[in-house]
This record gives sequence, structure tokens and C-alpha cells, in this order.
Amino acid sequence: MTAGVMRSVSAMLSLIAVWALAPAAQPVFRGTDVFPPEEFAARRAKVMAQIGDGAAIVLGATEPPGEVAFRQNNQFFYLTGVVEPRAMVIVDGRTKKTTLFLPPRNQARENRQYGPALSPGLEAAKTTGIDEVLSRDEFTAAVTALAADRRVLFTPFRAEVLGSQSSGDPSRMWAANAKDPWDGRTSREDAFLVKLKTAAPASEIRNLDPVLDALRAVKSAREIAVIREATRITGLAIMEAMRDARPGMFEYELQAAAEYVFKKHGAYGASYFALIATGQNTYYSHYHRNTAPLADGDLVQFDYAPDFKYYQSDVTRVFPANGRFTPRQREFYTIYLRLYQALLTSIKVHVTPAEVVKEAVAKMDQAMAGFTFTDQKIKAAAMRFVEGYRTRMTVRSLGHNVGMEVHDVGGLQAETLEPGRIFTIEPAMQIEDERLGIRLEDMILITDTGVENLSAFVPVEMAAIEKLMAEPGLSDRARIAPSPRPR
Repeated sequence: MTAGVMRSVSAMLSLIAVWALAPAAQPVFRGTDVFPPEEFAARRAKVMAQIGDGAAIVLGATEPPGEVAFRQNNQFFYLTGVVEPRAMVIVDGRTKKTTLFLPPRNQARENRQYGPALSPGLEAAKTTGIDEVLSRDEFTAAVTALAADRRVLFTPFRAEVLGSQSSGDPSRMWAANAKDPWDGRTSREDAFLVKLKTAAPASEIRNLDPVLDALRAVKSAREIAVIREATRITGLAIMEAMRDARPGMFEYELQAAAEYVFKKHGAYGASYFALIATGQNTYYSHYHRNTAPLADGDLVQFDYAPDFKYYQSDVTRVFPANGRFTPRQREFYTIYLRLYQALLTSIKVHVTPAEVVKEAVAKMDQAMAGFTFTDQKIKAAAMRFVEGYRTRMTVRSLGHNVGMEVHDVGGLQAETLEPGRIFTIEPAMQIEDERLGIRLEDMILITDTGVENLSAFVPVEMAAIEKLMAEPGLSDRARIAPSPRPR
């Protein structure tokens, strides 16, 4: 055996010895690694400060009815970061203690099917940073103790939000179910309220949603970093769809290009159904059939974003199906873009939405006065657009918040726009009788010093769009990929 071989064998034996002595790798529980435990602890501390002597009780989501990836509901995840089905948590404002309740461990199910799960005990408390993690069987006794002390109990009243939903979506569905004479079901939260009132008849039950919504409306530095990445992925997906677009393709083919980018960068799925519209479909703000073919001479409106680490984004771009704007499209798009940018550049920290609109309308008037229209329909559409904002000078909202939900909680009804707010603007301009529309949308972050457009890197200028669309798309690269060499 040569000296070189002996050194290699010795090195390998050393590595084997190190591996043998190393502790077994601990399972990573998806969800708790989105943020460190102190992020969730800080949120719970803020809740404790607001509920005083009361106790907050929140239910986690149940397991899905089938082979679908589990996703925790947003209010529970916001407080705990725990992604296990049928979990429950009590956040006690008096004792400043948080108790998590988990289903008992199912070792056979873990070993044979799904791998390690978070289960009651000290290890779970260490992993989550939660004070105590008990079996779900002990939840009833904990509620009974709170009831005996006549504590005020806080719990979410609104139906839970899962995946690509926003709070209004399940709320409307459950309200419709309750009124349906052939259905009559109520939400899980409504059912829990009944049980809670029965278990604690002397306790006052209050809605926890306003407390959590106000906290969620202002994003922390860690949340901003995740939303920034979600927006980067969104922009890359839109740009890939632009490259891929060709007349004759179907709207769903552009969706496929975007979804490749989503998964390539670690997204769980989509923030909402793909809003990909061509031709007259652009008239509808939430058109989502995605079955129409792209025609030569059509514009495409593309609005699609990923669900990334429990946070969302929301960006929209418009581009020509064939890669080149027609003269009429140039006129339509140019005046819209100028009016859109008048609004975008008027957003400032510490000002009210009404002040933003007032400044924007003045800029819009200047843009209109300096623009040469050759098409009266486009001029009429632009005039309606400006007048729509002029009549909303007292508007208290510019668009919608974005965070754990694409139409996030908290609204945009703040007296002033303060740091930590993230929202979109998405005004549409339409040629009514032709059923044509244009709508751009950007992710706006209010900072300590001003405003940052998180999606500014996604092209909006026509020259940049046409240059990007001249590059090969995913479909082109797949067609020109070399065949594997024979062995």
C-alpha cells in the first residue's frame, strides 16, 4: 500500500469515527424554521400586553382530508410558528406564560408514513421556544382552570384562513353556508365559541382578531425580508412568462412557466389563482379561467405570485403577446403608465392616503395636459381614470395590505402611512366598449426614510419589456435542449 493510499484510508477512517460519535440529526419541523423562536415570542408578548389579565386561546388547523400538504392557519402560525395539525395554544396575559397543546405522538405513523412530528414534551418546548408543550388531552383541564377563575377569554371569531385565501374568502363562504337552507353549517370557529361558552359560562369571551390584525398590519424586519424574497420570486416568474409568451400559446402555458419558477425557489404553492388574461379577458380584474389562446396583436395581463414561507406577494404586469407593442397599444400603455407613476411617486411616509391622492391627481392633470392623444377612446378612458381619483380626494385607502394573506388584514385605513406597512396599488384603466383593460401592480414598502418599491426590478417600460421578450423562454429552451448522447 502506497503512502498516498494509506493517508486516504486514514482520513476516511477518521471521518467515519467523527460521524459515529456525532449526535443523530434532529428533525427539522417545517414552519418553526421560517423565523427563530424569539420572533414568535415577541408577538406573543405584544398580545399579552394587550389582553391584560385575560387569556388568548387559538386553535390550529386540522389535518387535510387527503394526501394534501398540511398548512397551518394564519392566526395560529403568526403566534407560534407551529405547523402540526390539531394544535392548540393558550397565551396567558396574567402569568405571561404560553402553553402549546399537541396530539399525542403516533410513532407508527411517523416511522412508516410522514417522518418525525412535533409532539408533547421538553424537546418541543425547546424547538418552538414555547414555555410548555402538553398533550392535547390536557387542554380541557386548562380551560376549566381559566373558567373557574372567571378569566376574560380571547379567541378568533373569524373563520380560519388557509393557503391561497384571504380573510374575506372563508368568511363569505361560511356566511353563505349558514344561510343555505340545504347546508346550514357554521365555521369551526363558531362551533368552538359555543363550546367555549359552555365550558366557561361565567367568563367574558372577546374577539382576538382585532388584536392580531393590528399587529400583523405592521411588518417586522424579518417579515419584510421574507416578503422581499417572495416578491423577488414573483418578479422572476413574471419575467419568465414574458420570455415564454408567443401567439398561439394558451394562458395556462404562461401559468406553467411561472409555477416552475415558484417551485424552483422553494415556494409552497400559489398566493392565489393565476390571473392571466389576454385580449378582452383583460377587462375582468379577477379573470382566472386561463384557457384562452394568445392572439397576435393582443395584450396579456399577468397577475400571479407564490405562497412563500407563509407570506405572499402581489405584482401585475402587462405585455404584448407577440413581443412588440402596436402603435395603438403604445398610446394606451404610455398614458396609463404615466398616470400610474403619478400615483406611485406620490406615496410618502407619514402622509395620509388622501394626501397621496391629492398630489397624484395634480401630477395626472399635468400628464394629461402634456400628452398628445390620437385615439379618442383612449383619451376618454384616461379622463375617466383621472376623474375617478379626483372624486376620491378623501379616500382613506390606496390599495390593499399584503402579508400572510394577499389581501392582508389591518386594512389601509391608517391615518398616515407609517414604516412597516406593505401594500399594493393596482388601478385599472379600461376602454369600456371594447372590453379592454390595463392594470399594473407593485409592492410598496413604507420605510423610516420613505418608500421602497419591492417589485421595481420587474420591467414596466415598453422598451425593457420588448427586450426581455426577445430572449428565449422556457419553451424555447426546452425545444433547443440537446438530446442525450448515446452511451
